[in-house]
Amino acid sequence: MYIDGETLFKIAGVGLAVAFLYTVLEQAGKKDYAQWLAFFGAMYVLYIVIQALGDFFEAVRSVLMFYD
Repeated sequence: MYIDGETLFKIAGVGLAVAFLYTVLEQAGKKDYAQWLAFFGAMYVLYIVIQALGDFFEAVRSVLMFYD
């Protein structure tokens, strides 16, 4: 019932990649593309977090069903 290291490294990797690409796009004058990249990066991280929360709630449900 904890977030494994793989999930944390995945989130950190997405954050680093988005930050790097955002800077590159902004320096190239493509601010619109940089903002879209940041938006989609945040949506992907949110998807990962929602999956982790789903796993957590499934584990909690399985523990509570044990006492049923």
